[in-house]
Amino acid sequence: MSADNTTPETAPDPDDPRVERHTAGAFDIRNFIGALLGLYGIILTLMGIFGDKAYEKTGGVNANLWTGLILLLMSAIFMTWARLRPIIVPAHVEPPDDDATRPAPKRRPSGH
Repeated sequence: MSADNTTPETAPDPDDPRVERHTAGAFDIRNFIGALLGLYGIILTLMGIFGDKAYEKTGGVNANLWTGLILLLMSAIFMTWARLRPIIVPAHVEPPDDDATRPAPKRRPSGH
């Protein structure tokens, strides 16, 4: 409480449906991981179905097929996780101060 008996400003409740939320969307790392696992899963599944089974090397198991199916399952889990629990990007984040040791463009002074 401040001296003038007003209530302090509080952050909005993120679970409030009226608050507009901005999510990471396609830039969520779980989407990248899920896409890569899915791509490798498709390739290995197709190789397990159409390629050389190599049963003598794997002890009678079609390793490409089973590994591909497991990768597809893991891909689905990552994509579902990213969809059900999205990363919420804060509405306003202060940019970091310029660092003389960082070889990046410097921020321009305000007013330009």
